[in-house]
Amino acid sequence: MIQKTLIIIGVLFILVGLLYPFLRDIGLGRLPGDIIIKKENSSFYFPIVTCIVVSVIISLILMFFRK
Repeated sequence: MIQKTLIIIGVLFILVGLLYPFLRDIGLGRLPGDIIIKKENSSFYFPIVTCIVVSVIISLILMFFRK
């Protein structure tokens, strides 16, 4: 069971890596609500809304495959 889960996670990482340029073009990672703090010498970026959206999508996909 653990092997299957790790393989699925690995495949998801590969897919996200391959689709990253496309995902960036549609705005994933720069959604309204993401926290961006820019100062003179540094910047801080926390994509809170993007994390929530990705979490919901992954949860729905996993729920679909469990049934």
